[in-house]
Amino acid sequence: MPPAKKFCSLPLYALVLVLLSAQENRARKITTGYGKDSNENMVVLQQHAMDNHLQLQTAYREESHEQKLQFKYNNNDDHGHHIQKLRNHEHGHSSSHMDHTDPALNVFFTTNDLVVGKTMPIYFPRNDLSASPRLLPREEADSIPFSASQIQYLLDYFSFSKGSPQAKAIEYTLRQCELEPIKGETRFCATSLESMLEFARDIFGFDARFRVLTTTHITNSTILLQNYTILETPKQIFAPKMIACHTMPYPYAVFYCHNQESKNNHNQESKNNVFEISLGSENGDRVEAAAVCHMDTSRWDRDHAAFSVLKIEPGTTPVCHFFPADNLVWVPLPAKI
Repeated sequence: MPPAKKFCSLPLYALVLVLLSAQENRARKITTGYGKDSNENMVVLQQHAMDNHLQLQTAYREESHEQKLQFKYNNNDDHGHHIQKLRNHEHGHSSSHMDHTDPALNVFFTTNDLVVGKTMPIYFPRNDLSASPRLLPREEADSIPFSASQIQYLLDYFSFSKGSPQAKAIEYTLRQCELEPIKGETRFCATSLESMLEFARDIFGFDARFRVLTTTHITNSTILLQNYTILETPKQIFAPKMIACHTMPYPYAVFYCHNQESKNNHNQESKNNVFEISLGSENGDRVEAAAVCHMDTSRWDRDHAAFSVLKIEPGTTPVCHFFPADNLVWVPLPAKI
């Protein structure tokens, strides 16, 4: 078994600055889907992914404190394992939806809700970002195999027993990252700062300027689901293209990043609208939230949770959702004149 290695790492807040200043880049395999008989959107895959995340998270939490294995970088750099949901698209739209069995369903809304004074229940997970796994520099990430074919090697490397929640999380993430992309999708799993930046450049153009949006909690709160009111006119971010990056459960930070081709059934541009929204809760909490509205849902699975939660049909109205604080949304900046 290879010796344990000390990882040099950066917190999520610092990674954005590093990403935007990094120069040399070489990503892990970037895949693009062409002509596959699957939904145009990533949401279906993410919905299934969320269910698996919930199961992994529940299994992990049921262990006693003494039994919990942690993802260890070395004896002096110990970060607790966070089996996190892939925050995809599960949300409630009005207070009448507060009784949904899964509180994480409360992230959806419609464009009609984008008005000052609108109040709706929203679920925001409270992940301790300072204790979350770190996104590694390329040299360190590339020194560790990242393949489902190397699962046993990785379990030995990280000293996890087969069948443990951590082992299941590792296998789950590797399997997800090796799935074929759906129609019109380009995706990859970023295991380093540089590879994430390279993916953004591949999508937006090498010389393109871009920015990263995240959800920021201005105040600390232990309340995950509560009513929030839109305090200011939502700020729309011009985004002819966008990349969403979701955290995956792994010993070090892995982001599942994807870009979806924006075409509707008539081969017309059907962009996703990105917003920054100022929210205030009934308990005094403040959140500056990142959100996206998918303008064309005509090719989404009719069984997608958004439609039942919002009580709408596919293709009838845009579907919007908030991002949790540990997700990243990349958008290009307008070209300089």
